Amino acid sequence: MISIARPEPSEYAPYFGQYIAQVGEGDVLQILERQIEETVALLGNLPPEMATHRYAPGKWSVNQVVGHLSDTERVFAHRALRFSRGDRQPLPGFEQDDYVDGANFDDRSLADVTEEFRCVRGASMALFRSMNEAMLRRRGIASGVEFTVRAIPYILAGHERHHLTVLRERYLGGHPEAP
Repeated sequence: MISIARPEPSEYAPYFGQYIAQVGEGDVLQILERQIEETVALLGNLPPEMATHRYAPGKWSVNQVVGHLSDTERVFAHRALRFSRGDRQPLPGFEQDDYVDGANFDDRSLADVTEEFRCVRGASMALFRSMNEAMLRRRGIASGVEFTVRAIPYILAGHERHHLTVLRERYLGGHPEAP
């Protein structure tokens, strides 16, 4: 099984350093596996009425946060696929608010959006596990910034950690089901 080394700051946009810094030591693929279990457990303990809860006006609902995790994972996995295959075509960025606004996350159950995220993560894991060291070191451009493939699983792990922290602190603060 491949081990993915922590990327150097030159392998991603400075903005993403905040996410990578949240990823602990250890095999990032194992971290991603543990995280999805933690996320599914957290969300599975919430009552269905929490799905559309927002901690403040204008903020995303719980369902929208989970949907955003799926959208982001798909976009970054797509980048990893293209870069790992040697595709040097610059890729556009994506506007997260437009993606959330264009989706129907609040029309779905929390269980449904959670299961979708679990499946998306599984597909990402299969993709990363299929890569060799040469593929992980390949670079590509997205949003006008060069990334290595190996930076992407770290970005995803840190991004999920960030949103789990926000969910716990701002959405579930004081809620009895919040671990």
